[in-house]
Amino acid sequence: MGKEQIVEALNRARARELRAVREYMLYHYTAEGLASPEIIDLFKDTAKVEMTHAEDLGERINYLAGQPVKDGDEFTPALEMKGMLRNSLKLEEEAEVMYKDIIALCAKEDDPVSRLLMEKILSDEEEHVDTWRKILAAA
Repeated sequence: MGKEQIVEALNRARARELRAVREYMLYHYTAEGLASPEIIDLFKDTAKVEMTHAEDLGERINYLAGQPVKDGDEFTPALEMKGMLRNSLKLEEEAEVMYKDIIALCAKEDDPVSRLLMEKILSDEEEHVDTWRKILAAA
């Protein structure tokens, strides 16, 4: 039963990461002209990191004999820069909580490989939270 729970949790994380890719890329396209080029580029760079997470999750799910989800969670995009930044921060804060829960599940179910992957992804998400908080504080 534990392996199935881990696959299910990893698929929830993958759907979240696929959403993040779509959301950040949309912001990269639509923020054009609304703010500094550095923030616009940061949306794109963050999308690339999230795509790597989705890919790593898919590979782990496949290894565990699961079927990786192909669709991301739905979202309502912001239309102005401050809202984009707030949405980005919220997305990353929620990801932190999710990954901590999955880490605990992996530890409980004695899956150290999945746990290590989740810890690596969590580290990236914590960095994203820090980045969006700093940008919002300066805005």
